[in-house]
Amino acid sequence: MATQTKTFDRTSTTDDVLAGIDLTRKRVLVTGVSAGLGVETARALASHGAHVIGTARDLAKAARALAAAGVASNAVELVEMDLAELATVRRAADQLNAAKPVLDLVIANAGVMAPPFGRTADGFETQFGTNHVGHFVFVNRIAGLMRPGSRLVMLASSGHRFSDVDLTDPGFETTVYEPFIGYGRSKTANILVAVEFDRRYRALGLRATAVHPGGIRTELSRHMGDEKLQGLFDQINVDLAREGKPPMEWKTRRQGAATSLWAGLVADADAVGGRYCEDCQVSPVVTSASIGFGSPGVRPYALDPATAKALWARTEEWVGESFDLRSAATAQRNLPDA
Repeated sequence: MATQTKTFDRTSTTDDVLAGIDLTRKRVLVTGVSAGLGVETARALASHGAHVIGTARDLAKAARALAAAGVASNAVELVEMDLAELATVRRAADQLNAAKPVLDLVIANAGVMAPPFGRTADGFETQFGTNHVGHFVFVNRIAGLMRPGSRLVMLASSGHRFSDVDLTDPGFETTVYEPFIGYGRSKTANILVAVEFDRRYRALGLRATAVHPGGIRTELSRHMGDEKLQGLFDQINVDLAREGKPPMEWKTRRQGAATSLWAGLVADADAVGGRYCEDCQVSPVVTSASIGFGSPGVRPYALDPATAKALWARTEEWVGESFDLRSAATAQRNLPDA
């Protein structure tokens, strides 16, 4: 990983963050490379010489999107995976484990936001099942492919402030479904997984962090519609005005993907390990309810180590699978020379 010598901020782009960095011989896995930030992340990595392994539900769509972004077809290896169907998650992980690519970075980028109520193929609420459960199974199953010094970056969101996780009713069996409460639960879960992954796998030389990319217009907001999206944007600006801050501006995709690459490849591992980052910085912990979504900050419940351990254990129960550090250590020792 590179050593950071320059300070970046919310306006920094993927090209700024990776300037002067040669990623030749590096392998990076990115989930969700068929649209939005996943495509830009893959483009930026490939442009600096990295070999990218990208997952997508629709491989033809991913190939078209990457080609439209100017990514050479041989720069990205596509793997079919639907995070909302654990059978495909396990199949994709098995495929990778058989091939044994040595991974330097994993970016859990794919996700869904604020859809109507639904369930995944395995019965989980759509957002929790896709954003959290699918990624949880996948990253644990491929952890043995990550060499010492590798990092995991979980795409989270300021939307984690909508809700803590609910370990007693994750699927809205007894509570009324609200799309953004569901989104908040899933994004808090993403942060908590980074906290616990960082604690568990640090013994193998692996680190993990969670990042908020910022407000970007991508397919992620497709379930909201323009009116609801604008309403959320307007409310954020009301909150910012109350705090005496300038209005929010949308980020470009190159700005939005910058924090993932900064946290994964540039920032000091000890600075970002087990933390939540945004705008290419480690975010402050905010406890005041008066701090709105447009201001940087992470809620303390999203970094709570006890909750992170409990969520990990409950998710293992829900998926019927335990992830043993010893198995990952054995796989890591048997990796081929990079």
